Amino acid sequence: MSHNVIIARDFDHVSEVAAAFIQKKIAQTLTTQPGFVLGLATGSSPTGVYKHLAKALNAGKLDAAKIRSFNLDEYVGLPGENAQMRALHPESYSFFMVQELFGLLHRKFAETNVPWGCLVDQNKLAAELQAHPGDWEEQGADKGKAIVIRPHAQSDYLRWVRAEILDAYERKIARAGGIDLHLVGVGGRGHVAFHESGIPFENNRMLLVKLDDNTVANAVADGHFARKEDSPLYAVSMGAELVYRAKCVVLLAAGKRKAEPVATSLAEAPSPAVPISYGQTYAQRGGEMLYVIDREAAAGVLARRTEIEKRGIAIDDRSAQAATVRVADLQFSRDPESGLMG
Repeated sequence: MSHNVIIARDFDHVSEVAAAFIQKKIAQTLTTQPGFVLGLATGSSPTGVYKHLAKALNAGKLDAAKIRSFNLDEYVGLPGENAQMRALHPESYSFFMVQELFGLLHRKFAETNVPWGCLVDQNKLAAELQAHPGDWEEQGADKGKAIVIRPHAQSDYLRWVRAEILDAYERKIARAGGIDLHLVGVGGRGHVAFHESGIPFENNRMLLVKLDDNTVANAVADGHFARKEDSPLYAVSMGAELVYRAKCVVLLAAGKRKAEPVATSLAEAPSPAVPISYGQTYAQRGGEMLYVIDREAAAGVLARRTEIEKRGIAIDDRSAQAATVRVADLQFSRDPESGLMG
């Protein structure tokens, strides 16, 4: 079992520590195998890590051409007349990855993959779900629900979504040899990607998720979309069972809002109520699990330290270390050859 927690000082320190660990893993792996498969996440948590990784890749410390990546999730139902327009929408996770990592690289990854939610027509999906209620079931205890399409659904479209959007993404990861290291964040309720609270771990490796009404309303209120009609109502996502098939998982958390789910995921028995708690099961089965969290996110961990350490989880408090490189100090200049930032 390898289950460790590093407590860093703040977001910049979390980013620095996690990026150094990931760089070392990539370098070590590339001494024994020809390529590295990297799992990626969106959201604010990994943005600092991505800047450090881009800096190292552009400096030649790692060979980007030997890395292929798989992202966790993507929306279904972004505005756009076709799949290309939806993928290039500024709120798509594909666009986020270009902004935050892919577009910063002088030399590109061998291949990048984001779940193919942009290929799904949301209106047609909703109509087929309504027309064929026997083809699927809802799973989950929270407001966000997994829509589990049955393998022999009567609807051609729903069968296509299951086979060519969900199952095909999982198969492509398998053909790549599996993910060597997966970087993930954590939601405020302890969810990973769109694996929401209460969605079972088993047999949910790739998910079609109906977003809860609050998520949709907040997306409009926060200015991501002009109106509810423009906001995605569904998402395609890896489930915890697939995320935690990686050889190594690095979880990032910063801020007070993450303190409770992080502590619960470590101090209490694994439960679908807190999806990231599956990391305990993963570590017990031989996986390498690392949390890198800041002092605010670690408040509950430190309060329950004895409970957590009794579960065989090691805690390394580095929060008193002096500051070194701040994410804000990582400068990227325009690559004159590609025209992209790097």
